[in-house]
Amino acid sequence: MAETTFAVQGMTCGHCATSVQEEVGELRGVRKVDVDVASGLVVVASEEELDLDQVANAVRVAGYEFVQ
Repeated sequence: MAETTFAVQGMTCGHCATSVQEEVGELRGVRKVDVDVASGLVVVASEEELDLDQVANAVRVAGYEFVQ
């Protein structure tokens, strides 16, 4: 199991967090996505290391900015 932490800019509410959770959660191997709107941090538990380009794309699809 791997854990990846990154920041997302632009989230302001629970709906924002849900959007990011849903998009990132669809990536292959992702088991759990925790989003903290206040800090902008996202923690992802996955079967193996994630491809950060895919993560960044999922965050953009959700409507937010990925910050590594």
